[in-house]
Amino acid sequence: MNPINQAEAPGIAHFFSQTDTVGKLIIAAMLVMSVATWYLIITKSLQIIAMKRRSAKFLESFWDAPSLDTVATRLENDHPDEPFAHLAYHGIVAARHHARHGGNKLGDTGSAADFLTRSMRRVIDEDTAKLESGLSILASVGSTAPFVGLFGTVWGVYHALVAIGMSGQGTLDKVAGPVGEALIMTAAGLAVAIPAVLAYNAFTRSNRMVLSQLDAYAHDLFAFLTTGSHFSGADKSLTLRAAKVMPMTQQPGVA
Repeated sequence: MNPINQAEAPGIAHFFSQTDTVGKLIIAAMLVMSVATWYLIITKSLQIIAMKRRSAKFLESFWDAPSLDTVATRLENDHPDEPFAHLAYHGIVAARHHARHGGNKLGDTGSAADFLTRSMRRVIDEDTAKLESGLSILASVGSTAPFVGLFGTVWGVYHALVAIGMSGQGTLDKVAGPVGEALIMTAAGLAVAIPAVLAYNAFTRSNRMVLSQLDAYAHDLFAFLTTGSHFSGADKSLTLRAAKVMPMTQQPGVA
């Protein structure tokens, strides 16, 4: 038997041209999920890299600052958008606000430590929501794309069985198109799901590390704002030993 000419062998485009409306909708759905996944992977990766650089720069300038007023002046001029500077800015604002206005409003009731704790918790929650934005899409794509591809596979097998039933013969030329379509759907579902799952795990781990460091920094900032005491050089390493620091809600003496 003569070898088949490679130029005459049907390609992926040939199989797509043979599919029906349902198959094309499945392909379109997986294409949309793939585009959304790679958009989030690229944008969030760039955001995380930029955020880590700004955070490291801010922490260095924070601990090297001569006074808290100097830090506050820098934050007012720079309009912080990364988590550590954002927390420091709102922590300083909250401490000054309570010192000036006390408990004149229902939201300002309680001691200065209570008010500062509530304010810092609120800021951490806001930063957590920002860090986790888009992760639900990656999780949804990672969990549903294989099943969408599986549905396309079942649909392709159904076409193969229909072709066999109509022809009465299970010859290769009758089933090659539907079976090829089914296999392509399976591969497409995996190709969409695997990057989404890997990206979700990577971003989740990165966010967990950032939030742990932010929680440790919140302890340092809280103690500084409530006591006014200065930290020694060794205390700066607290923000890097996040895994050993208990959550802010469990801090002794902090409600």
